[in-house]
Order: sequence, then structure tokens, then C-alpha cells
Amino acid sequence: MSAVQPVPLADHPVALTEPKVRVSRLWIALLSLSNVGLWLAFLTPVEILLPNQIAALDPTGKVIALSWVTGAGAAVSVVANPLFGALSDRTVSRFGRRHPWTLCSMITGAIAVVLVGLQTSVLGVAICWMAVQLCLNAMTATLTAAVPDRVPAEQRGLVSAWASLPQVIGPLIGIALVTVLIASQSAAYAALAVLLIALALPFVLLTKDDPLPPQARPAWSLSRFLRGFWVSPRAYPDFAWAWACRFLVQLGNFMMTLYILYFLTDAVHYPDPQTGFLIVTAAFSAGILLTCITGGAISDRLGRRKVFVFGCSIVQVIGSLIVVGWQTWPATLITGLVLGLGFGMYLSVDQALITQVLPVAKDRAKDLGIINIANSAPQVLAPAVAGVAITYLGGYRGMFLLAAVVTLLGALAVIPIRSVR
Repeated sequence: MSAVQPVPLADHPVALTEPKVRVSRLWIALLSLSNVGLWLAFLTPVEILLPNQIAALDPTGKVIALSWVTGAGAAVSVVANPLFGALSDRTVSRFGRRHPWTLCSMITGAIAVVLVGLQTSVLGVAICWMAVQLCLNAMTATLTAAVPDRVPAEQRGLVSAWASLPQVIGPLIGIALVTVLIASQSAAYAALAVLLIALALPFVLLTKDDPLPPQARPAWSLSRFLRGFWVSPRAYPDFAWAWACRFLVQLGNFMMTLYILYFLTDAVHYPDPQTGFLIVTAAFSAGILLTCITGGAISDRLGRRKVFVFGCSIVQVIGSLIVVGWQTWPATLITGLVLGLGFGMYLSVDQALITQVLPVAKDRAKDLGIINIANSAPQVLAPAVAGVAITYLGGYRGMFLLAAVVTLLGALAVIPIRSVR
């Protein structure tokens, strides 16, 4: 169970108190498992099921069709994440602010995942995938807010590592499941939906979510609610720089990973692209496993974030440049490992850094939702940018080079942050 929070002042409820007591291992484990279920349902379709489904529905236009489907879904997430984060910030319930939203979005998201697998047209896939993005981004908003809600700053690197690691473990499990154990497309989507609920439900049932007293909720005003989605870069420059860093690094990362399956097919000419994709994903995951937890723990111990974010972003730049020079199977495998080494540390340390530049406690989920736009907006832009690069900048080589440049800009964006070392 989560640790008991300190008793607040009468006018400052527990839900809005900066946490001081370290959370337990059980709390961390349950949060991590819930994120495994979330990212398994989020990323397995993007990395393997959607490309295969769309290729079967539209073999000649698969690249553009995949871009439209993933782009439409990501466009929904740009709105959904901060919106549901803001709604949870204002929620008054005896069950807490976050858990009711987590539970409802988990169930509706599972239903939407099943529906994607039943579609027989690209349009149907796109509509249902947008529904998945709507529901699971609501769930992401509440789970992400759990860290600043309950974890003290000196523990956030380690906790963020365990909360972020599922972004790799989840799809790796999912890819192995749908490529080795389950042959049916609809059954694969159904399995992801079942695992989503089974892995995420214990966190809702077994952990505490401090309720917001009715008197602590601001009076409703639509104009004030809408204005709250603008966080002034002039007033909060560190928040703005952290957003820019996340946006650019994630844009580069999505460009590097979105077309790996097609890259193995069209450029490397690997004889079994799906198996090759699974091997590259395993190498990527191994790199993340080597650096994610250790990077977060060392960052906590040293009390430093920026140098780690900068360094691991540069490692990702190097990984992308490898396949610029050599479009071969060994180079692709090495790239997967190097990208994983950089991205693993980035996942934990950058997330911890972000929780330390949030403007105010009462808007944690909303502000993290705005930060998460920097995760979802690149999903909209990456297919278009990568498609243009592949078409007009020398094929996959030009695309990977552009991804390296974008990631380098992201590394430089962390330097001006002043409130975090």
C-alpha cells in the first residue's frame, strides 16, 4: 500500500500537499504493472498489429494509410490527455481524484481495443483507433499524475524509471504474444484488452488516492478552465524548455522507430521482416533495461537531472547515425541496442525532471497532460515528416539523418532549465 502522507494544514488538503514520505515497493510495483497493461495496449498495435492490418486492407497504399491512422489517433491524444488531466484535478469523490477516471478509461479503452481488431476497412480502423487513444490517454493522465501526487522529489528518478520501463516491456510482451502465440488478428487485440484490465485494476483497488475536499475545488468557470491550458513560457520558462526537450526528442524517437518494419522490408531486405522486427525490438528493450532503473537511481543519488537527459539524447543521436552510414542487418541491430541505451535513461530521468518543473500542485494532472502533448504530437508529425524525408531526402537514410538532427535539438533544449540541476 502507499505510504501515509503528512497531516496538512486545514486550508491545504492532503491531495494538494507536496509528498514527503517515500512510497513503498508494493506501491511502485502496482503502478509499474498498471503501466505495463497500458503500454501493452497502446504500443503493440502501433508497432505490429496496425501495420499488418493496414497492409492487408490496403497493400499498395499501406505507408500513407498507416500515417493517417496513427496521425488521427495521435491528434485525439493531443486534446484528450490534458483535458482528462484537468478534469481529474477538479474531481471530488470519496474514491479520490484519479482512480475513478483510471477505472472508467481502462474499461472503455479495453472495449475500443477489441473493436479495432474487428474492422474490415481503413476508415473503421482509424475511427476505433481514435477511440482507443481517447480512452487510454485519459488513463495515462491519471497514472502519470500519481508520481507527483504521492512520490517525494528525491525518490522520483527511481519511481519514474519503474513507471516508464513498461513503455518497453509492455510492447515487447505484446509483440511476442501476437507474433508467437496468437495468430488471429481479432484474438490478438482481445488478448491486449484482457491484459490491460488484469494488470491495471490492482493499482486502482489496492492503493490510496487522496480525495479533494469540495471546498478546495475552484468555482467552475468555462473561460478560466480553458485558459488554464495555456502555461505561459514567460512565467514558467523551465516548464516550456522541458516541454520543448520532450517534444523534439520524442519526435526524433518516433521517426527512428515508426518505420522499422518497413525499413527491414524495403531497405535491408531482411528475409523475415516480422522476426527481424522482434529481434530489433528485443535489442532495443535490452538497452533500456540496462540503463532505465540505474539511470533513475543514480540521478536521485546525485540530485542531478539535466546532464543525464542531455547525455542520453546524444546517445540516441549516435544510434540513428549508425543506419545513416550502413543500411545492413548488423547495423540495424546495433542501432536498436544503442537507441535503447539512450532512451532507457531518458525515460526515467526526463520524467523525474518534468515533475520538478510543474507550475502548481492543484494542476498537476493538467500540466502533465500538456507535457504529454509532447509525447503525442510527435506521433502526428513523425509519419508526415518521415514520409517527406523518405520521399525527398534520399530514402530511409535521409529520414534517419533528419531524426538525428531533431534529437540533437532536443538535447540542447534542456540546457536553459534553471530550477533543476
